[in-house]
Amino acid sequence: MSEQPVSEIEKKELNVAQLNGADAEELVLEPIPEQPQDAKKIAIEERLPEEIDLADPELYFNRELSHLQFNARVLEQAMDENHPILNRLLFLCIFSSNMDEFFEIRVAGLKSQLEYSREKNGPDGMHPKKVLSLISEQAHKLVRRQYKILNDIIFPKLFDEGVKFIRRSEWSEKQSAWVKRYFRDNVLPVISPVGLDPTHPFPRLANKTFNFVVDLEGRDAFGRENGLAIVPAPSSLPRLVKLPDEVCEGGDNLVFLSSIIHAHADQLFPGMTVKGCFQFRLTRNADLEVDSDDIGVDLAGALRTELQSRHYGSSVRLEIAENCPTHIIDSLLKQFDLEQQDLYRTNGPVNLSRLMAVLELIDRSDLMYSPFSPGLPRKLASSGTIFEAIRQKDYLLMHPFESFSPVVDFLSEAAKDPKVVAIRQTLYRTGSRSPIANALVEAARNGKEVTVVIELRARFDEAENLALASRLQDAGAIVVYGVVRHKTHAKMIIIVRREDTELTRYVHLGTGNYHAGNARLYTDYSFLTADKEIGDDVHRVFQQLTGMSKELKVKKLLHAPFTLRDRLLDMIAKEAENARNGDPARIIIKVNSLTEQRLVQALYKASQAGVKIDLIIRGICTLRPGIKGVSSNIRVRSIIGRFLEHTRVYYFYNNRNPKVYLSSADGMDRNLNNRIEVAFPIQDYKLARRVKRELEYYLTDNTQSWLLQSDGSYQLSKPRKNEYRSAQRFLLGELANTNR
Repeated sequence: MSEQPVSEIEKKELNVAQLNGADAEELVLEPIPEQPQDAKKIAIEERLPEEIDLADPELYFNRELSHLQFNARVLEQAMDENHPILNRLLFLCIFSSNMDEFFEIRVAGLKSQLEYSREKNGPDGMHPKKVLSLISEQAHKLVRRQYKILNDIIFPKLFDEGVKFIRRSEWSEKQSAWVKRYFRDNVLPVISPVGLDPTHPFPRLANKTFNFVVDLEGRDAFGRENGLAIVPAPSSLPRLVKLPDEVCEGGDNLVFLSSIIHAHADQLFPGMTVKGCFQFRLTRNADLEVDSDDIGVDLAGALRTELQSRHYGSSVRLEIAENCPTHIIDSLLKQFDLEQQDLYRTNGPVNLSRLMAVLELIDRSDLMYSPFSPGLPRKLASSGTIFEAIRQKDYLLMHPFESFSPVVDFLSEAAKDPKVVAIRQTLYRTGSRSPIANALVEAARNGKEVTVVIELRARFDEAENLALASRLQDAGAIVVYGVVRHKTHAKMIIIVRREDTELTRYVHLGTGNYHAGNARLYTDYSFLTADKEIGDDVHRVFQQLTGMSKELKVKKLLHAPFTLRDRLLDMIAKEAENARNGDPARIIIKVNSLTEQRLVQALYKASQAGVKIDLIIRGICTLRPGIKGVSSNIRVRSIIGRFLEHTRVYYFYNNRNPKVYLSSADGMDRNLNNRIEVAFPIQDYKLARRVKRELEYYLTDNTQSWLLQSDGSYQLSKPRKNEYRSAQRFLLGELANTNR
């Protein structure tokens, strides 16, 4: 199917350095300065291929710096005029949220290595101290760029559309009076300033909380004079407030909580003179340290205890208003045991992810992407039951272009169907009150044998998963927490149904989480089948997860940490052998990240053998493409667009008999060696051909595709006039808004 018509605004050149008349030198996306790449590239290419050690650190990008590059590409979406203006604002918010997690986990981990003298170099050979220095250098550039985009582009464009973020210096008399009343009625009763002196120590500030440091002058009622005070902003207060229409001249008028508190800081310290009031935010280490070897049998109890301390880990970053005096900043850095490279001055709100609240405060759907109706295969929609449809053929759905409702219906029908005797499912992220959770609860209450493997350690979803586990147990379901030292990341459902005198297994396998909300935002595959051998395989995997047994052989699935990595290496090696024999050879891999060193080395060897390799890697990629004699046959691209790319696909040409696997696993050490994962084959010829066609859409994308260069930089594809191709737009046009 041809692509849908492209609007005029979408036909603009995507040279982000020139959008909106911005200063090109200031807004150019720079490569991360990992190492003197050009010199090393020449040194490697001067060697003969047989002289090159594929473990040479020069052949690998640093994992953390590559991660930071992904965040940089997300930030660039705020500059892309193909996106509606509110969506561009959301990309700024997403970048801010991504950077929070990057500091909470990745930077915190590097700092911990140094603190406890556990430094560990990755395949790139770079010392953690050097990595932290380069992270600081690049992150500071990205943060400055983020606020420049916000202040110079996003805010002015929103103002032109009637969405106004009004600074306190711009308040009219009516607006000032309304804000004063708001402060008196809503802020003052719940805010608790803390003056700092020997009897009032510095308050213990939780991770990412919003605070102010206030510089005071004068004597208080007890004779204390001159000093600093800390004002934590209560979490109950909205960070963004909409002014009522009666005090405005039209449009949507918004003010920041920071402006409200700043304007009335003197009322928090009666009789004192406020010399300055400056917002700041502290980021702490938020990685949980639950040691599976030391927790006995109570993982849930250990996790509940650890969650209480997550908010008070070691300090890793200080964000503060850029006009804060140096002596106050130095005092805070000392208080939090941070260095200058950990300091980030902000020209605006210290937490831009709070700007997402604008979508709840205003009704401006005209400034966002138009909604669409996900497609649904006609036979799934028209069959009497979903089981009848699946019994006749396999179904492959690609979300969000195709509806997630068949997955929910799969469980909902099973919960009510008297013929269904058992349901087993893995859950990584879903929500304790989601449609999936509700269906499992209903099934358990209806007397089905419901067994759920919940991964309690799914990062930042631990509390939600604990609540879900309790709810399912209360309903009568059997809940287990997976395997010690291995996170359960596989996405599987198996439903056992009594049909005549036999038990039939129906299976769902996916590349993404069982989360209906994410299914509208992430691209993922869902596979529904009644294939007996796949059903047997999934049954065996559940046996390993819920019981205790030696490795059980599976016939069709690839199963980490047992067979998945080695089978992938075998299939890569087979393509290399075919190429050496003069046969056509091709590999296409689409994953979120690629870091597993043996996998990278296998791809290098295949490239040396002449295999044409295309890698679609959304985020982290440690493989260096385009090196003569090593990776000249490898192309790496990253697609960043309206939807978060999340499908994992492994395609091998296999001498004209293609093998196509979809998986929950990325090409990372943790996925292939330390998690429970599955990859499942697409055996139906038409479905396999469809997956290949959809991969080609991504390989020909020239509007949202970033090409990784051998020096570590990413270049945005620039379409020629009237040759605009967007994979996500193709898929919307081909799969959505239709009953096929």
